[in-house]
Amino acid sequence: MKNYFDLTGQVALVTGCSTGLGVQMARALASQGAKIAAVARRQNLLDEIAADITKEFGTEAIGVSCDITDSEKVQAAVRTIMERFGRIDILINNAGTGAVAPAEEITDEQFRNELDIDLFGSFRMAREVAKQAMIPAKYGRIINISSMYGLVGNKIAPCTPYHAAKGGVVNMTRALASEWGDKGITVNAICPGYFYTPLTTETLNSEFFQNYAKQMIPLARYGSEGELDTAALFFASPCSTYVNGTVLPVDGGYTAM
Repeated sequence: MKNYFDLTGQVALVTGCSTGLGVQMARALASQGAKIAAVARRQNLLDEIAADITKEFGTEAIGVSCDITDSEKVQAAVRTIMERFGRIDILINNAGTGAVAPAEEITDEQFRNELDIDLFGSFRMAREVAKQAMIPAKYGRIINISSMYGLVGNKIAPCTPYHAAKGGVVNMTRALASEWGDKGITVNAICPGYFYTPLTTETLNSEFFQNYAKQMIPLARYGSEGELDTAALFFASPCSTYVNGTVLPVDGGYTAM
């Protein structure tokens, strides 16, 4: 029986891989045999996660500290991973942040920081991985983590910079897919709905937000741990050869209404 999601021998670089959704997706890729390069800022957390992945799945995993707002550090991180593994087959651009405040109170610095991390940071990493690894290999799977807020507005949690950055990620995905498709690289995006992460737990646990979610999400609940995994595996699969420039909401139906 063919395993369409077999990633044995492949190397996956996952950013924002010190907590939350990044760790979950890294574990999903490792479960299918991929070697993992976990990238974030906090080396101590990365080392723990890499050790846990190796112990549980028996695949090689390393932690590489990197600030994705610094192009030189991005170049160095990718170079380190290439020196260790000799290849990068999969990139998940997951690192991000979120400023919540009324638009009229958002500062220039908040807006600029959001774009620098969520949008420009994803571009920096994609550019470097493509240049050093994927274009030379004529193969790659890039998965950008946007948000359902990259597709729509919202009335419950004002965060215009986040909407702008994640909307940019959506169309950057289409642009890179168009530019790199003939180089053997597919570029797709996942738009998660409401999932628990260290950045969202306090908000999602509030009574007013839970009541809102029941009205606005057709499944009437938040996303659970592991419910992004199959989307990541689908886009990462060597068999997903004709899936390119696609934007997939994983949001319980929020953007269907």
